[in-house]
Amino acid sequence: MSTNKEFDIVVYGASGFTGRLVAEYLAKQYKDDKSFTWAMAGRSADKLAQVRDEIGAPKDIPLVVADAEDAGSMQAMLDNTRLILTTVGPYQLYGSELVAMCAQSGVDYVDLCGEPVWMRHMIDANEAAAKESGARIVFSCGFDSIPFDLGVYHLQQLAKEKFGHTFNRVKGRVKKMQGTFSGGTAASLKATLAAAKQDPKQFQLLLNPFSLTPGFAGTEQPAGDKPYFEESLNTWVTPFIMAAINTRNVHRSNMLLSHQYGSDFVYDEMLMTGPGEKGESIAKAVASDKGMMKDGGPKPGEGPSKEERENGFYEVLFVGNDQEGQNLTVSVGATLDPGYGSTSRMITEAALCLIKDASDTPGGILTPASAMGDKLITRLVNNAGLTFKQL
Repeated sequence: MSTNKEFDIVVYGASGFTGRLVAEYLAKQYKDDKSFTWAMAGRSADKLAQVRDEIGAPKDIPLVVADAEDAGSMQAMLDNTRLILTTVGPYQLYGSELVAMCAQSGVDYVDLCGEPVWMRHMIDANEAAAKESGARIVFSCGFDSIPFDLGVYHLQQLAKEKFGHTFNRVKGRVKKMQGTFSGGTAASLKATLAAAKQDPKQFQLLLNPFSLTPGFAGTEQPAGDKPYFEESLNTWVTPFIMAAINTRNVHRSNMLLSHQYGSDFVYDEMLMTGPGEKGESIAKAVASDKGMMKDGGPKPGEGPSKEERENGFYEVLFVGNDQEGQNLTVSVGATLDPGYGSTSRMITEAALCLIKDASDTPGGILTPASAMGDKLITRLVNNAGLTFKQL
């Protein structure tokens, strides 16, 4: 690709659990692709070399030593690449300086962030610089929030084609999901809640469905905090732990897409648990489960086994309707563990989409839907095992 930078993509955190999966996917899926260059980066050259050999990547894949505590090494990494793909979280602990440096340097950036309060701080601090430098900063390029952000986007494009307008009411409903969370996911959630407890303003931001749309507060949104029976789908539904990040990203996409979904757009997410007494008991059990917050779970750097990742799956329904009674349902899914098997593919395809397919996207702090839209959906379907279907 035409650039004066040595690398098109640098995978920062390649010796960590998810970074390793990203590097492995790149090495296998794109082993014969000479249209872009990539490198593995992290704090230790020895660890990077070990991971490179273990995943079967070519010996000539460049290894870049960069440490978040050494600004010089980080800047040298940025000077050599067009895009940083970072899996080093919790981002509120390790990511702020990198975002600021990318925004200043005009370097594209993708991550797996599910930390809405930190993301809002990054928008406030760095959006002007990113717009000026041309850096495209895209948070939440994993299971949070690509299937949800693009699921709503895809539904709305179909609605425009079929009915001539978008839906101002969309429900995201997780129909089925099997997968485990890693230590990094748990650490991010704990860090977010710990920060919010210490600062009432952060706590208010965490609760605000429009925390990622500075200057815009839309109509009241469903709380999504209690189980109930949803007549229209004949199932019990219960709070979905990732709704707190996904709904914020969807509202930001709507704002960045010039309120294509409507300025009165209403969106919520719940987990479907089935009908009857069994569905009710599962819904109530899920609602009272605090497993993510307990100590003794996986540590950062740990996660599901290869077998668990390959046996995972998910399917999410997006149901849109309007006042005239018109409706559409779209299903987004994959036959891989959502958090790792699917996430490592999604962020890689987002990085490739940004540099190969979306060169006309301007700088700023963006969302997957607003930065890449249909181009990313095409990549995910063709390469990453995702399905987008109208039901």
